[in-house]
Amino acid sequence: MKPKDVEEFFRRLAAARPAPTTELEYASPFTLLVAVVLSAQATDVGVNKATAPLFAIVDTPQKMLALGEARLVEYIRSIGLYRTKARNVMKLSALLVERHGGEVPRERAALEALPGVGRKTASVVLNVAFGERTIAVDTHIFRVANRTGLASGKTPLAVELGLEKRVPEPYVQHAHHWLILHGRYVCKARRPDCPSCVVSDLCRYKAKTTVG
Repeated sequence: MKPKDVEEFFRRLAAARPAPTTELEYASPFTLLVAVVLSAQATDVGVNKATAPLFAIVDTPQKMLALGEARLVEYIRSIGLYRTKARNVMKLSALLVERHGGEVPRERAALEALPGVGRKTASVVLNVAFGERTIAVDTHIFRVANRTGLASGKTPLAVELGLEKRVPEPYVQHAHHWLILHGRYVCKARRPDCPSCVVSDLCRYKAKTTVG
């Protein structure tokens, strides 16, 4: 995709969604971190259903530790891999208290050192909680970037690096959310909704769907 087309691509996504944001519900950097950890291989809708009552009583790592792993499991039982995730949430809560005074660190290395936190999770927290200009590549963004020709790559990291080079400066801050929402609701995996896509004419995907 040519630079002028990339510029137009994001201009249209921005016009369609002027204020994109995460669909995970959170109240602080800590609850955001927990929500993102829980969202791995799960839907935001499913995570929000589980965390609504949890976050009503737990909004700090200290309170999470006081809650305990057994009770946490009961709150998140509806989420896939809940036992492993509960274990990681308890461990990361303990490390936040021990190493960071109970605060979520703003540095990537410190975030990625926490149990259950990989590059994608760290990027989401840095972008959403702290306003950093990061692009977290999940399955939706990986698909959209490759399918459209925006930034081709065989791995999430390759796509991330490609997007960092290609996304125009004015759009970097919200690029992650524009792409993930576009992938979630329009450029879907099994059957993309090409007829309603605002960037269809810029997209290199050859097997475009038609009405009906």
